[in-house]
Amino acid sequence: MLYLLGAVTGLFFLLPICVVLILRIYLWFIGRAKLHGIHDNNSREGKAVVVGFFHPYCNAGGGGERVLWCAIRALQLRYKHVHCVVYTGDTGATATSIVQKAKDCFGITLPCTVEFVFLTRRPWVEASKWPRFTLLGQSVGSMWLAWEAMTKLTPDIYIDTMGYAFTLPMFRYLGGSRVACYVHYPTISTDMLARVADRRPAHNNASFITDSGALSHAKLAYYHVFAWLYGVVGRQSDCVMCNSSWTGGHIRQLWGVKDRMHVVFPPCSTAEFSERPLVADDDDAPRTIISVAQFRPEKDHPLQIRSFARFVGGVGKQEQDRYRLVLVGSCRNAEDEARVEQLRQLCTEHRVDDLVDFKINIPYVELKRELGSATIGLHTMWNEHFGIGVVEYMAAGTIVLAHDSGGPKLDIVVEHDGKRTGFLADSEASFADAMKTIFALSPGERFAVRENARRSSMRFSEDVFEVDFMGIMVPIVEGVHGRLHAHDQ
Repeated sequence: MLYLLGAVTGLFFLLPICVVLILRIYLWFIGRAKLHGIHDNNSREGKAVVVGFFHPYCNAGGGGERVLWCAIRALQLRYKHVHCVVYTGDTGATATSIVQKAKDCFGITLPCTVEFVFLTRRPWVEASKWPRFTLLGQSVGSMWLAWEAMTKLTPDIYIDTMGYAFTLPMFRYLGGSRVACYVHYPTISTDMLARVADRRPAHNNASFITDSGALSHAKLAYYHVFAWLYGVVGRQSDCVMCNSSWTGGHIRQLWGVKDRMHVVFPPCSTAEFSERPLVADDDDAPRTIISVAQFRPEKDHPLQIRSFARFVGGVGKQEQDRYRLVLVGSCRNAEDEARVEQLRQLCTEHRVDDLVDFKINIPYVELKRELGSATIGLHTMWNEHFGIGVVEYMAAGTIVLAHDSGGPKLDIVVEHDGKRTGFLADSEASFADAMKTIFALSPGERFAVRENARRSSMRFSEDVFEVDFMGIMVPIVEGVHGRLHAHDQ
């Protein structure tokens, strides 16, 4: 009986090891075979190092994509023997059109060719595919997508730049790759756990759950299990880059990777927004508050409208017409359009509909013009992981008024050279009071804040990002290159 028990126990431990070995051998012949031509293309510096970027939505044109293209450009400028590959689900686009869009959106021209591996299983990582247990479902879907990626091409170095942490152990143990990641925001955070525990409703915590003690306890247990799994897979990364101190704090706590975690601020278009010379404003000019954000629930546009209504309600009737709130943003679908209609109704309810303008899907040139003429740049998202829009406000010379949390609080709206760079608030009353304070400043005082904020914004330029990114990646790239060169001899 003891022999049988020992045999079963041994089989239990050996079976996963055998499965991993079989899959690795399979990937070696299938995935690595596709790299044969790349590795055989010797440059003057030896064999090519293949760096794969996992970015299923690389053609989206957002801040995450700017990180991707700046990272690729930095590697290509530094190394002749690095071959960059992007795993993408944008099957409706071509390699040429994707690279052109990166140039059009961000002004980024890549010095070398990039190879694209087109993936067909991207729908498996979309939230609509998993109406229940969304976090777990998308994570399982990312593993299925990663398997497709590995069977098509297995890189020497794998970098996840979209937050699919469950792909990390797959590329490390099955693909044999060195693994790195750039985390824009944690898939789950201690704040999310606290919100469920406190039974506070939110866009990701439905009221029918918060109203039920049993459902809240069940969801909390599910979140705790998922957070543990998230930590297990995250720890498989050789190095972890986070986009802010806030994100880094959560990742450090959940993953336990203090020795491998680095804060690398994302590249922002500070140069473009700072082209216009700063000029002191005029007390007699119209006073505009601008908000630039997609019309998504977490951006909390209702708080902006309520705060603005409270502020203008405190000025005289004759003065109210001098103030305007301009809401600039994009509508992705019918849900966003319905959200805009609800915001219009909220403006009517608060009797500020004639003082609020909606500018939807406007051209980039018009956006820069609107920012250049505004006095205050408003940002009300709670626990924004970084806040690229806040940096753009500062670079454009607009006085920042942001939520007192997340990236804006910890990294962006902080003193520079011992002087103020903006204002923070966390409620309807405090936002309204901050608006009053900003407009009460003299033109010279407002100019001093704007000038200091613009200087501070240069901490988040593309050049700074590329230096920080390469400082982390150089040891990994050169280590892999040395190993490949040793095997070749």
